[in-house]
Amino acid sequence: MSSSPVIPDSMRWLAAAAVVAALAGCSSDQPVVVRDLVPPAPPRALYSVTGDGSVALHWVRNDEPDLAGYRVYFSPAYTGPYALLNTVATTNFVVGGLANGATSYFAVSAYDAAGNEGDLSTENVYDTPRPAGTNVSLSPLSTEPGGISGYDFSAQALRLAGDPATDMFFEISGPTRLLVARDLNTDVQDAGYHSLDDLDWAPDSGWSPTGTVELAVGHSYYLVTRDNHFAKFRVTALSNALVRFDWAYQVDPGNPQLTRHPRSNVAFEAGEKRPAGE
Repeated sequence: MSSSPVIPDSMRWLAAAAVVAALAGCSSDQPVVVRDLVPPAPPRALYSVTGDGSVALHWVRNDEPDLAGYRVYFSPAYTGPYALLNTVATTNFVVGGLANGATSYFAVSAYDAAGNEGDLSTENVYDTPRPAGTNVSLSPLSTEPGGISGYDFSAQALRLAGDPATDMFFEISGPTRLLVARDLNTDVQDAGYHSLDDLDWAPDSGWSPTGTVELAVGHSYYLVTRDNHFAKFRVTALSNALVRFDWAYQVDPGNPQLTRHPRSNVAFEAGEKRPAGE
């Protein structure tokens, strides 16, 4: 049997000193720093409001106490790639400079004070901006050619009722003030007392069987043109001398989107569609 090795006193002292030094490094007077690696949850309930060359994005605020802000992403296609548009501290952002009639896709992520960025919002949102205008005035049909009773949404222009490019015109029949669709392939419907923003998507049914609607101040209306474009307008003033309205027109043919867009049913997978380099 071999004997235990003899450790010199000098070595014992050095070992003890090392233990004391290690313990001193763990003193309660010096807190242990733990790095935050947990990112915020994806923003919820993202939706958009369609504008004229713009889209307004809104979402629900995250609950994390160390939340620092949000990053807004954009893509011309659902499959991406998604590019960073801006970093904001609020739960809304207006994207400007967009082409009317072109559909864009948007998503939002949250990041915290430690710089951790979470996944993109569960819902992706796509939107198609469209032109809009205010205070268009038409005269009754009976005043033509001195007055102008018709309107062409695509050209944003007043036109005579008989002009082939006219979409609708103003006519008075007895005591009734009417809006008349220009031809059999153009139609209109009364949506009742609503703000113009309430008319979000043009409906599939409910169109006037006669191509005419009775006008009323405060009523909003849908219109579909002969070349399959959707429009909406709201009467702001009405008399036997004129009708005045605000309007919006979707330049993307067949696209019924006119304002607020509901959330898509298609969800991002965790970590999916992160822009290149992220």
